[in-house]
Amino acid sequence: MSETAGTARVARTERTAQTERTERTAGAAGAAGAEATSGPEEVTPGTADMTGTADTAPPAGASPEARAAERPDGSAISGRDTGPGAAPTPEEDGTTAPAPAPPPDAAAKANANANTTTTTTTATRAAPPPSTAGSPLPQAPPEALPTQPPADPALADPAPADPAPARPAPADPGPAPRPARRLAALRPGRASLAVAAGYLLVSVLLYAGLWADPGRRYLVDSMRDQNQWEWFFAITAHHVLNGENPLFTTVQNVPLGVNLMANTAMFGLSVPLAPLTAALGPTVSLGAVLTVGLAATATAWYRLIRCHLTGDRAAAVLGGAVAAFAPPMVSHGNGHPNLAVLFVIPLIIDRALRLTTGRRVVRDGVVLGLLTAWQVFLGEEALLLAASGMLVFALVYACVRPGVARRAAGPLLRGLAIGAAVCLPLVAYPLYWQFFGEQSYGAIAHGPTGNPLRALTAFSDHSLAGDTPTADALSLNPTERNAFYGWPLLLLATVATVRLWRRPAVKALAATGLVGAVLSLGPDVSLSGAEGATTVPGPWRFLDGLPLFESVIESRYAMLCGPVIGMVLALAWAAVARRAGHARRSAPLPADRDRRHRALLIRVAGAVLIGAALLPAAPAPLETVDRPPVPTLVANGNWRVYVEPGSSLVPVPLPSPGEADPLHWQIAADFAFPMPGGYFVGPAGPALPGEPAPPGIYGAVPRPTAELLREVRYSGEVPGIGPEQRLAAAEDLAYWRAGALVLQRQPNDGALRATVELLLGEKPQRVGDAWVWDVG
Repeated sequence: MSETAGTARVARTERTAQTERTERTAGAAGAAGAEATSGPEEVTPGTADMTGTADTAPPAGASPEARAAERPDGSAISGRDTGPGAAPTPEEDGTTAPAPAPPPDAAAKANANANTTTTTTTATRAAPPPSTAGSPLPQAPPEALPTQPPADPALADPAPADPAPARPAPADPGPAPRPARRLAALRPGRASLAVAAGYLLVSVLLYAGLWADPGRRYLVDSMRDQNQWEWFFAITAHHVLNGENPLFTTVQNVPLGVNLMANTAMFGLSVPLAPLTAALGPTVSLGAVLTVGLAATATAWYRLIRCHLTGDRAAAVLGGAVAAFAPPMVSHGNGHPNLAVLFVIPLIIDRALRLTTGRRVVRDGVVLGLLTAWQVFLGEEALLLAASGMLVFALVYACVRPGVARRAAGPLLRGLAIGAAVCLPLVAYPLYWQFFGEQSYGAIAHGPTGNPLRALTAFSDHSLAGDTPTADALSLNPTERNAFYGWPLLLLATVATVRLWRRPAVKALAATGLVGAVLSLGPDVSLSGAEGATTVPGPWRFLDGLPLFESVIESRYAMLCGPVIGMVLALAWAAVARRAGHARRSAPLPADRDRRHRALLIRVAGAVLIGAALLPAAPAPLETVDRPPVPTLVANGNWRVYVEPGSSLVPVPLPSPGEADPLHWQIAADFAFPMPGGYFVGPAGPALPGEPAPPGIYGAVPRPTAELLREVRYSGEVPGIGPEQRLAAAEDLAYWRAGALVLQRQPNDGALRATVELLLGEKPQRVGDAWVWDVG
C-alpha cells in the first residue's frame, strides 16, 4: 500500500510539472503572437489582413494541413483558403480556439525554467496575457489572436517548422448561438451555397410581383425602362439568332436606326441569354437578370469581404447584403440592370488585390483583363464609378501604408499592363463603333443632377421607412434614388468607422465613401434641392465636362457608399464577435455558464444595434401593375394588311422616352415591322464633316408631327390644325415611310383621334381594339 501511494504521489507531481510547463510555454507563445499582431511589420494588400489586424489568420493550434493551406503559395486569395473544401476557423464556427503550441525557442526556454523550479502538487494559474496594442476594440487574449504571415514569402523572415498541434483545452466552451451552429454544421462549400441561396431568396421576394405573371406584370417604378430593356434583350436575341450585326439596328428610329453599342444593351448578358429570350420571352430574361444578378452581386461582395477583410462568415454575409441591396441598388433594380447587376465589380477588385501580392501576376492580369472586358459589355458607367472608387481607396491606403504600397506597385502595374493587353483587343472594335460608328454621338447633356444633402439621410420609397413624396422631392425619378441610406445607417457606419479608425483599410474605405458622397452632390450643393434654394459650389465642378465624366449622372456617385458601408459594418460585426469570444474565454467570470451568457449578451446587443439601423432602409417588394395589352391588330398579324415590306407602322403617339409601350408591339411581332421614334440614346442631329460629334439626346430627333401628337397625349386638347401642320404631317409620314398609323386605347385617345383626323382629312378604321389610318 505504501509503495502504491508513493507511486501515485510521484505521478501527480510529474503531471503537475508537465501542466506548469505547458501553461508557461503557452503564455510565451501567446506573448509572441501578441507581438506579431501589434508589431510594425506591414502586410501586403490583398491578404486577409487589409485591415491592419490579423483576425482572419489560422489559429495557432491548427493542424499542419490547415496551416499549409494558409501559406501564400498562390492557392489562396489572401493567405487563407475560403473555397468549398476549406474548414472554418474556430472564430467562424463559434468554438474556442485550441491552446497554441510554442515555437521551438520559446519551448526550450520554458522547459529550462521549469527544470530549475521545484514542483508543487497544485497547478498554478497562467500569467494574464499582455494587451494587444493597436486595436480599437477590446481584443481576445493572445492565445485567441492568431498571427498572419506576410503575403509575399520574399518579405518574410524564415519561419520555423510547424509545431505539432496542441490538444484543445478540456473545458467545454458551451454551444455556439443557434444560427452560428447551423452554419458551422455545414461544410464550407455548402455554407457558401446556403449564403447564396439566402441572397437569392431575398431577391425573389423583391421581384415577387413580377414573377407572379411575367407576361402581364410591369414594374411600375421603372416607368418606361422595363419596355426599353425588354426591347434591348429581344432585339439582341433576334440579331444573334439570325446572324445579324448586334451593334446596330434599323427597326427603331426609322429611317436612321439606333447604335446599340452606344446604348445600354448589356451584351455581356443579353447575348448569352439569347436562347432563353427566344424561348421564354424578354420579360423572363430581364427578370432572371435582375433577380439572379442582385443575388450574384451580393454573393460576390460576400466572397470579397471574406477573402480580404474578415474571415467571419456572418460578418461577410452582412456586408454582402448591404452592398448589393442598399437603397440605391434597389432603386436601379426597377429598371437599370446595368447599375444594379454588378457581380463582376467585386471580381475585378479581387483580381486587383491578388496582383498586389506579386504571386501569379500573369494569370491574374489575364483574368483581370477578361473581367474588365466583360464589364464593358455589362455597363461602362458602373465600371467608371468602380474605377474611381478603387483609385481613391488605393491612394489613401498608399498614404497610410507607404511601405506596402511601394512593394505592391510593381506587380500591380505589371498586372494592369497585362490586363490592358488582354482587354483592349476584345473591346476595341465595339468601342470604335460606339464612338465613331453610325448614329454615334458626343456627350449627353443631362444638366445638373446632383443629390441634395437631405437625400443622403432620407429614406427611399423602396425602403420600409420611406415615403414617395419625400423621395420624389429629393431625386430625379423613382429609378434614380441614388442615395437615401437613412440617418440611422449613416450614423452607425460613422460610429463604427471611428471605433475601427486605426485600421488602414477603414481609413481608405472612409475616404472612398466620403469622396463618392461629396461628388454626388453635384456642381452646386443644396440642402433640399428645391428650386431657388441656397447653394454652394461643389467639387463636381472640377470633373464636369471632362472626357468620360461629361455624360455621367453625378448623383450616382453616392452608390459607392453602399459597398463601403457594407464593408465597415462587416468589420464592426467581426469586432463584436471577437469581443464576445474574449468574454467567453476570460476572467473575471469563472463560471462557464456566466461567460456564455456574457458573450451571448454582447452578440445580441450588437445584432440589435445593427438591425435597428438596417431595418428602416431594408428594401420592400417592388410594386407591379398590369401592363397595357398589345393591340389585337398586331398580336394576330393583321397589321400586314396595311404595312407593306419596306414600310413602317407608326404608333400614335410615336414611341419616345415618355411613351414606350409600342416597343412591346415589335417584340410581339418578332420585329417584322420597323417604326419611327423610340426610346434610346442617339445624336441630336446629323454629323457634319470636320465637326465634333453632335451631343446625345434621349429619343429620336424631334419632328413636327411627333411633337404635336406628344403634346396632345399629355394635354388632352385638340390644337388648331392648318395647312402648315398638314404639310408637315405629309412630309413626316413620307420621311418615316409610313404604311399605317395605329391608335390604341389610352388616356386622351379621343383628342388624339380628332387631331389625326384633322391632319390627314380622313376617318380611321376600327380594327379590333385600335383605330387604323391606312396611309401606304
